[in-house]
Amino acid sequence: MFTGIVEELGTVEAGADAAGRFSVRCSLVLSDLTPGASVAVNGVCLTAVEIRTDGFSADLAPETLQRTNLGDLRAGDRVNLERPLMLQTRLSGHIVQGHVDGTGVLEALRELGDGNWELEVRAPGELDRFLVYKGSIAIDGISLTIASVTEGLVRVAIIPHTYEFTNLGSRKAGDRVNVECDVLAKHVDKLLKNLRI
Repeated sequence: MFTGIVEELGTVEAGADAAGRFSVRCSLVLSDLTPGASVAVNGVCLTAVEIRTDGFSADLAPETLQRTNLGDLRAGDRVNLERPLMLQTRLSGHIVQGHVDGTGVLEALRELGDGNWELEVRAPGELDRFLVYKGSIAIDGISLTIASVTEGLVRVAIIPHTYEFTNLGSRKAGDRVNVECDVLAKHVDKLLKNLRI
């Protein structure tokens, strides 16, 4: 489990090869990363299979390649990295599982002044029922609060710290982004569907 508070910007060393092996250069998240441990890359929970002094590699399953934007990444692309939550720390963001629900399309990233930005993402239609005003959403693994949602167009406010310490600065209109809805919303939705009145 993660919180959506990005710890480090990594750099893709090599995009997924034919076998699905994917490599990232980084430093901070390596401090306690061990083979078999989880690490979130753009909000996708991956298992580190090879640890090096300057990075790690992970294998991307067909499901991961289908549901996320990780297969689009090429050498030199910046990625958001986060280690799993430790139970003795504060939960600064929201519960992020790293189990991406699908990809959305970045529609706009507008500067508002004083280092603040507004991000608009077109989310897949099947996720609309989980998206609510002031609800939580993870976009590329970043814990964000929905400022408005209208027919699948999600708008969020980006504070200067988030813009500076995540990969948003390298994003442009048309980019695919990983979207994970709040797990609590998904559970409530299922419970209500199964409720017999």
